[in-house]
Amino acid sequence: MPDRDTRTGGWLLILCGCLALWQPLNLAIAAAAALAALPIRGWPLGVLLAVRVAVAALGVGAATAILDRRPTALGLARAALVLSCATELFVYSTSIFPNNRIPGDTPLYVAWTLLFHGAWLMYLSRSRRVRETLG
Repeated sequence: MPDRDTRTGGWLLILCGCLALWQPLNLAIAAAAALAALPIRGWPLGVLLAVRVAVAALGVGAATAILDRRPTALGLARAALVLSCATELFVYSTSIFPNNRIPGDTPLYVAWTLLFHGAWLMYLSRSRRVRETLG
């Protein structure tokens, strides 16, 4: 049986930072700019903002569960990463959410999103630290 006193550290702590700090801050900056477009883009943008807030909240919950070493932490982290990836891909593939990407750069954003989330999902599946910490 793995030692349940294993501290959360290393890459797992970085994942917690991404889920609990980076994702909400990134959303806050994007949402601040998007709110000005809400009267023009209407309810689809409002719904998408609400979905993005819910996904960011799930990420914060997953990070908290990881830090508290709760039994649901691994499942929450995976769900948060999958939903975050799906939401970002939706944002990049539609014109609902305002953006300032250079034309032609969207495939790079899509590739980075898939690489980032895929790498974290692989880490959660294969890491010994994850098994020892969240086992």
